[in-house]
Amino acid sequence: MSAPRPGGYRAAAREVLRDRPEVRTSVLAATHTFDEHRRASWEEIDADAWRDWMRDVKSHVLTHLDVYLETAEARLEANGVRVHWAETAGDALAALGAVAEAHGVRRAVKAKSMLSEELGVNAFLEERGVLVRETDLGEYIIQLLGEPPSHIVGPAIHRSVDDCRHLFGEKLGTAPGASPEDLAAAARAALREDFLSADLGISGANFLVAETGTVALIENEGNIRLSTSMPRVHVALVGIEKLIPRLEDLSAFLQLTARAATGQAIGTYVSLIQGPRRQGEPDGPEEVHVILVDNGRTRLLADERAWEALRCVRCGACLNTCPVYRQTGGHPYGWAYSGPIGAVLAPGLLGLEEAMPLPFASSLCGACAEVCPVRIPLPELLVYWRERAVEAGLVPAAERFGMKAYAAVATKPRVFGAAAALLRHVPWELGGRALPVLGSWTAQRTAPPAAPRTFRSIWREGIE
Repeated sequence: MSAPRPGGYRAAAREVLRDRPEVRTSVLAATHTFDEHRRASWEEIDADAWRDWMRDVKSHVLTHLDVYLETAEARLEANGVRVHWAETAGDALAALGAVAEAHGVRRAVKAKSMLSEELGVNAFLEERGVLVRETDLGEYIIQLLGEPPSHIVGPAIHRSVDDCRHLFGEKLGTAPGASPEDLAAAARAALREDFLSADLGISGANFLVAETGTVALIENEGNIRLSTSMPRVHVALVGIEKLIPRLEDLSAFLQLTARAATGQAIGTYVSLIQGPRRQGEPDGPEEVHVILVDNGRTRLLADERAWEALRCVRCGACLNTCPVYRQTGGHPYGWAYSGPIGAVLAPGLLGLEEAMPLPFASSLCGACAEVCPVRIPLPELLVYWRERAVEAGLVPAAERFGMKAYAAVATKPRVFGAAAALLRHVPWELGGRALPVLGSWTAQRTAPPAAPRTFRSIWREGIE
């Protein structure tokens, strides 16, 4: 099953809320746990100071990106890495396909990578006869289900343990009442054969250190180390925004990213990849390729207001605290990145028309900005893209009509007062739900009863 495009968000969200209440239960439990762990972990450090520093480092890199990209390319090549530049998704896939064809690749193992989801790597390789196996446990589960990931960090958080028991029983022959440990052991046994037989390992990159040409990867399972070291060829897909300047900067980025994502002081495994296996080394790939991917990032960087979204370190903290994401999970958003960060990245990377209505999939409560480790002003960016959508005439006609009608009435005090008095005596069930904007707001809520007295009447009494 493939996810809908962003344009289907409203229908997909309604479907989840109406027909799949178990998704909300699973997502709420997982995101609450992630967020509570983050809170506890941040109390152990001066989180505000760390966040200010990380914001400034990422902003510095992004405003000097040309210099750091050239530095990173030179260092990677000095390390024996082959560097490919990809302006578009098609360019990135072509580079990957050329590597696979040159080496006669028939089986590939893949570490969890949101950029690979953005590019559509699995479908591309499978169309060319390459068997691709996801090796992160959550990604492995949703690959068996034929689903896209639902969360940046926890791709299968919308699924319960019972769902996994049924799936693994069907696919791997586990017992009906298998424990989570038994399920993980069954997956480990199946994946071991894939690691041993793969010709190609594919990963993303949490960070790319320009100074040393180091690809840094964070994980909790060890699958990335196997994916990047056992196959004879390793390809790392790296968004050009993933650069940081110096190796000494990496320590803080690794720690605060892990704390924001899962509440861990640091990921269980951190891999620093410097290039292919050298003479005398016992393991590692014969070749390492890094594909530096733009795919709309330069265009977003040029936007004077929206560029700050590129500071994102893909921790998922904004998803874990967002009251909208918690209701439906990530699938209704219709592409690789969901939640608040997805709603501000989509207009920049996909185009505003393609991204609609994601900038409106938010209550603007501000919780996402409070937890972002690199202080992306997410509510401000959501409002910015909404403004652009209104200017471009991309909002629904009923909403445009409703807001214009409200503006016309609100600027005429007597008309506004008369309309307010009339509405106070009309039961909501008899017509209020049909009103533009307000009708949608109350579709899932009970409208509050009217106050005994209006503010305007109280105000008049106070000044007379």
